[in-house]
Amino acid sequence: MLTIKAALAGTVACALATTAALAEPKTNMLHQWSEGSDAAAIAKLGEMFTAAGGKWEQTSIAGHTANTLAKLRADVVAGNAPPAVQLKGPEIAEWNETGMTANLDDLANKEGWDKVVAPELLPVMKPTGHWVAAPMNIHRINWIWGSTKAMEQAGIKELPKTWAEFNAACDKAVAAHLICLAHFSQDWTDATTFEVVVYGQNIDLFRKAFVEGDVAAMRSPEMVKAFEQMRLMVSKDMDPGIAGRDYNTATSMIAKGQAAFMIMGDWQIGIFTAAGLKEGADYECAQAPTDWGKPGFILNSDSVVFFKQKDPDYVAGQTLLAHLIMSPKFQTVFNQAKGSIPARLDVDLSNGFNPCQQLSQKTLEASIADGTLVRSMAHNMTVLQKYRGAMLDTITSFVNNPKMTPEEAANAMADAVEAQK
Repeated sequence: MLTIKAALAGTVACALATTAALAEPKTNMLHQWSEGSDAAAIAKLGEMFTAAGGKWEQTSIAGHTANTLAKLRADVVAGNAPPAVQLKGPEIAEWNETGMTANLDDLANKEGWDKVVAPELLPVMKPTGHWVAAPMNIHRINWIWGSTKAMEQAGIKELPKTWAEFNAACDKAVAAHLICLAHFSQDWTDATTFEVVVYGQNIDLFRKAFVEGDVAAMRSPEMVKAFEQMRLMVSKDMDPGIAGRDYNTATSMIAKGQAAFMIMGDWQIGIFTAAGLKEGADYECAQAPTDWGKPGFILNSDSVVFFKQKDPDYVAGQTLLAHLIMSPKFQTVFNQAKGSIPARLDVDLSNGFNPCQQLSQKTLEASIADGTLVRSMAHNMTVLQKYRGAMLDTITSFVNNPKMTPEEAANAMADAVEAQK
C-alpha cells in the first residue's frame, strides 16, 4: 500500500489562508456515522454549527474505517482535501506528517484545551506538539452488559469480575438453556471482544502486542492463552448464528432475555436507549472481566482533524467547528446521545447522563491514577491501519474457523503483521 507521502507525490500542499474579514463559516465534514445513534449524534453538531451562523454540509461514508480513509486519500490526491475529517489514533499522526493539516494552536491556547482534555489524548491530537485535531468524546471499550431478565433466569447474581467468574456464569446460562454471550461476527466486533480478553488477562501483553505491535508478544504463550479463552467463548458461550447476525438482532437478544451478556463499547448505551431499554431495569453494566484486580479502561476517541484550506469561508468554518466541538455544551449533548463521555474532564455528568456513563468517568479517572489506561487497537487508536487490518483478519478468521488452534492463530497474527512491515 502506498504511504500518504507517496500518494501525495506531485501534488501541491495548500497554504493556510488568512480568514477574510467577511468570511462566512462553512464546512463539509467527512465521517462514517451514517446511521443509528451515531448519525443522530453527529446531527447535533450540524444543528449547533448552523445555529451559530455556519453553513453545514457533510459527506458520510458507510461501513469500515478503511472506506473513509480511501475517500480521504482520493480527495487529497485530487487536490480537494476536505476541511474536516473524522479520524482516530495513528492516522492523525500519519496525515500530520504530510504537512496538510491545519494548526489549531491559537484557538486551543485561547480556550485552554491542554488543561481540560484527558492526558492520554494529548499526544494523539498533538502528534508533533501542535493541535491538529479536536476530540469529540471518550468511548470505553471494556464493558460487559448483562440482561437482567436472562441473569435472573440463570441464577446469575452479578456481572462477573474475572474470566473465571465469567466462565462459571456462562455455565449457568447454558444450563438454563440461554445463550451466554450475544455476539455478531464482523472483524471489528470479533477484535473488540478479543482485545477485551487480552487486556483482562494480561495488561502488559496488551501494551506490547496491541500498542507497540511487538510480534514476539503476539506469538507468546500468553497470547495463546487469550486465544484459548476466545475459543471457549465462541464454542460454548456464543451461538452458531453469529456469522449472519446484525447489530440490532444481537441487541434484541439482551432486551428479550435470550442472552445473558454482551461485550461491546459504551455506544451500546445509545443503542439500548434508542430501543427503549433502561439501565437497572432491562440491563446492567460493569467493567469487563479483569484478572488483575484494578479499575481498567480501554479508550477509544472520535476526533475531527482539520486540513489546510484556501477558501476563507472554510478557514472560518474550521475555527467555528473546532470551537463548538470543544465547548462543554457540545461535549454534553453529543455524548449524551452517543453513549460516550466527554473528552473534557471538567464536564459535570451528574445530570442527564446514564449511570453507566457516570461510572465510565469515575473509572477513567481511577485508571489514569493507577496507570491502567490504554488505547484500543480494535478501534484504530494504536497501530497503523495496515497492521490493525492484519490483526483483525486473523482474529475473525479464528472466530469463524473452529479448526484453527490457538497456537496457529497467535502465529498467524504475528506473520500477518510482519508481512506488512
